[in-house]
Amino acid sequence: MKLFISPTSVFARKVRIVVREKGLADRVEEITRIPVEAAPDLVAANPLSQIPALIDDSGVAWTDSGLISAWLDTQGSGPCLLPGAGSDAYWQVRRAETAASALNEMMAKIVYENRRPENERSPYWLERWQDNLRRAFGVADALCPQTDVFDMGSLSLGVAATFCDFRLGLLDWRSLAPRIAALQEVLERRQSFIETFPK
Repeated sequence: MKLFISPTSVFARKVRIVVREKGLADRVEEITRIPVEAAPDLVAANPLSQIPALIDDSGVAWTDSGLISAWLDTQGSGPCLLPGAGSDAYWQVRRAETAASALNEMMAKIVYENRRPENERSPYWLERWQDNLRRAFGVADALCPQTDVFDMGSLSLGVAATFCDFRLGLLDWRSLAPRIAALQEVLERRQSFIETFPK
């Protein structure tokens, strides 16, 4: 299988962790691409030139970190990250995962806006997105499981927390989300997290 990534992408990191946790690292070739360059092989996997994108062994292209992660959870031999579909536990995990995805999307907007020339940035949108992010951390914290839980929800929240440290270091998210902070501290000691730490 081929997985298109960027070493700093929060979305790619989630999938890379799932690959390792499911014992699939020897079956997945990680290919680094810069999405804005629209490399032909990435575009063939995802016409939007977004990462992550996965080409499985039969040549099928998978896009979106949530979908790729859910599919990978059905492969390999590692821990089951998503409970049985339709169960209360399943929906609890998916709610936490979705909250983490919302954090990631909001942080990505802020990062990309700050990369624009200063005279083209929108102070209005930056302020609004930062307010959204603070509220979203509070909501996500309420959905955060205990630190001994490892599933797609906890994994996703841990990845989002570290991305905030990496890209938005001045945001004091820990005061808004102490449960996520405790979870992040535990998760970042796992080998899959160590190997995929953004740099």
